[in-house]
Amino acid sequence: MKRVLICDPVAEEAVEKMRKGGLTVDVKTDMSPEELLATVVAYDAIVVRSATKVTKAVIDAGKRLKVIARGGVGLDNIDLEAAKAAGKKVINTPGASSVSVAELTMAHMLAISRFIPQANASMTAGRWDKKKFKGVELYKKTLGVLGIGRIGQEVAKRALAFEMTVIAYDPFVTQEMLGDLNVRMVSMDELLANSDYITLHMPHNEATHYLIAEQEFAKMKDGVRIVNCARGGVLKEAALLEALKSGKVAFAALDVYESEPVKGNEFTSLPNVSLTPHIGASTVDGQFRVGMEVADKLLELLA
Repeated sequence: MKRVLICDPVAEEAVEKMRKGGLTVDVKTDMSPEELLATVVAYDAIVVRSATKVTKAVIDAGKRLKVIARGGVGLDNIDLEAAKAAGKKVINTPGASSVSVAELTMAHMLAISRFIPQANASMTAGRWDKKKFKGVELYKKTLGVLGIGRIGQEVAKRALAFEMTVIAYDPFVTQEMLGDLNVRMVSMDELLANSDYITLHMPHNEATHYLIAEQEFAKMKDGVRIVNCARGGVLKEAALLEALKSGKVAFAALDVYESEPVKGNEFTSLPNVSLTPHIGASTVDGQFRVGMEVADKLLELLA
């Protein structure tokens, strides 16, 4: 019987589906790297989310491993070169959490438009600062979407419902590929110059590292608002800090960071930010879809 090791939490329904499908499934979360190295040797597949790092050492130790399953989109916590060299199949669930991330993106856009974190903090501190929090509408503003794949398109749909104008840049997507979606593809420079809001939705790799840095901020409108629910490292945090302090960027919302978990982050001392701890995919609904898709794929691959 094929054995599956669950290293990070997945929906219990997905675990049960795999077991009913004939797989032996062990759930062992919060293992140290050393514990994972000692444990992985006995399994045909492992399932991770974003917490567990599947390093070359883990892959080398997993002599029985046939499949490495990533519940979610990004594969940056898996050594893909080592997996390929060892003949291990790597799978993920790119569409399962798209709506969850898109909805958090919209929540952050509203938060940095209407002072929601600041107003909440004021109220819980016992103050009534009604006149202090005069925000702006999303209505008729221009949203620039950097990366218009699955998540970017879900964000665009929701922004269009707010009657925003949506433009996008993505080197891998053409206007024709968007079909009837009312989004205009533009160059990156045009997007930077014309957007009131900019949201990032792309993986972090060599090509996208610091895609948004000092030069890009200089090309933006004064008072632009930035949202990053993609990956830390796509946006240069030091440059964003300076842009926030100077007023070039009016507000920023971050769910991802260059180093996670965050310790001593300077953003926490700024008044014009909305911060969450990488919870883009953390919904009951999204986790259910992620888990069930992982289960379906493993049942097929290990049959």
